[in-house]
Amino acid sequence: MTGIRECILYRDFEQGELLEKMTMLMEDISHPKVLYGKGGEYFACIHQLVEMAGTYGFAGNLWHDYLTYLLVNHENAFSTACEIVGPVEGTINAFAMHDFEIFKQLYDFDLKELEKIYPSVDSSLITNYQNINEGSKFFNKRIRDRICTLAEKLAKAESTKEFMDDMVQFYKEFGVGKLGLHKAFRIDGTVTPARIVPITNIAHVHLDDLVGYEIAKKKLIDNTEAFVQGRPANNCLLFGDAGTGKSSSIKGILNQYYDQGLRIIEAYKHQFKDLNDIIAQVKNRNYKFIIYMDDLSFEEFEIEYKYLKAVIEGGLEKKPDNILIYATSNRRHLVREKFSDKEERRDDLHSSDTVQEKLSLVARFGVSIFFCAPDKKQFQNIVKTLAERHHVEMPEEELLLEANKWELQHGGLSGRTAQQFIDYLCGKTENE
Repeated sequence: MTGIRECILYRDFEQGELLEKMTMLMEDISHPKVLYGKGGEYFACIHQLVEMAGTYGFAGNLWHDYLTYLLVNHENAFSTACEIVGPVEGTINAFAMHDFEIFKQLYDFDLKELEKIYPSVDSSLITNYQNINEGSKFFNKRIRDRICTLAEKLAKAESTKEFMDDMVQFYKEFGVGKLGLHKAFRIDGTVTPARIVPITNIAHVHLDDLVGYEIAKKKLIDNTEAFVQGRPANNCLLFGDAGTGKSSSIKGILNQYYDQGLRIIEAYKHQFKDLNDIIAQVKNRNYKFIIYMDDLSFEEFEIEYKYLKAVIEGGLEKKPDNILIYATSNRRHLVREKFSDKEERRDDLHSSDTVQEKLSLVARFGVSIFFCAPDKKQFQNIVKTLAERHHVEMPEEELLLEANKWELQHGGLSGRTAQQFIDYLCGKTENE
């Protein structure tokens, strides 16, 4: 068996300690006397495989799941070139084929050979593992299933060429590493440079779930489609009344265009200083990134908006073509102004410059989309539509009467209030 240390592209794995130990045991299979003295290492490997199954929700052949986990997460010259765009040309393919030949040997290795040396552990417990819990601390079920399905496919590959084709197809469909497996990310500014961390549990909101706002949604869709298709697109500001679906629309956009390479990075005001670090990490990848800022606004004494202005259009280096900024706000003008500001301007020789500085941030969002609170009739229509979707059985007259009572006590006319009312009815029904 060719040693894993001979790999060229696929090496220095983040969780590669287990790989090193297992391949050393496999290489020593022809020297049973050597293996007899390594029983502790073998059992430690089995322990690590079982722990990974618990952490990531793996099932079936845990050895294959682990190898597949390494391959789908390893960012190298070949895997990052294949993400989203598929097969590439050039010498890099020969190096990839060399490494995949080594990995195919690892997939083809029969763990029963080690069972002969260490009979106290039935190898089928590892190759046919039944997980007690499909949940995962790091993956959602969708990602776990993709890895397990690919593991089965790679194990069945009859040639290294087929093995490589399967990997390229995976990279094309889902990408590589955390950016490929996950949809949404947050910023960890506690390290230098700042890094992005996957958000493993996100709301599966779809644009169709948002009742009404067809014109607003159409503007958002048109801009996003242009972006993911590589055409010119604008930064977007979604503004308007609270509870009208601004944030839900952006989550729906993510779910609708994720399979076309769209990803979202959530950022807060105090993290604007880290945006240059984040942009540097993603600007050369084959994904489209939306930097998402929810409920964005600034008090008059806050200066973070100046960082944001610089990121959007400032500096000598222009913002990469694969990055846009989408923000939601309850304010049309993001920087708060008070009547007292007018008094202060009398003492400001260049008061118009002061005003323009504050307003210029909004101007850098090329598309502004207004979400207004529904009127009574629109609110009732939202309630009726949501009740039908959730199979709420109640006479329409009674439904609307109760909805009116609810909105008077719970925040007024909005899509959020309507959804909360329907959730209340559904919860009440289940309890009964």
